[in-house]
Amino acid sequence: MKRYLIAVALAAATVAPLALAADVGVSLSIGQPGFYGRLDIGDYPPPQVIYRQPRFIERVPMDRPPIYLRVPPGHAKNWRKHCHEYGACGERVFFVQDSWYNREFVPRYQEQHRERQDERRDDRRGNERNDRQGYDRGHGNDHGHGNNR
Repeated sequence: MKRYLIAVALAAATVAPLALAADVGVSLSIGQPGFYGRLDIGDYPPPQVIYRQPRFIERVPMDRPPIYLRVPPGHAKNWRKHCHEYGACGERVFFVQDSWYNREFVPRYQEQHRERQDERRDDRRGNERNDRQGYDRGHGNDHGHGNNR
């Protein structure tokens, strides 16, 4: 029985780190080099695409505009196998070239969002200053935490 418990404990000790390692994730955002996914082209220059015609797997309503995706090269070649990963099996898809993404999209996206981040950071700093001022004045009631008045 003792050997059985030791074996179980050893098995649990080797499996637990693997289970914890599976929970580790990496988050990449649009505008970062390792990002793959849907791009909102908006008012960007027309993208350079891998294929001239949009790709689709299922029948697609032609009145919907195509979507633009950045995907690893193997995903574009085997789109039928990978379209579900992007939620795009029922869409007409253009695959943008990495060179266009890195040269045109990323710098402009980062510049636009840097301005928004700076605005949000300034807003947060203003709120933090107001919070600190309220704290420095003794939370506003000068009665402390008790019920004594």
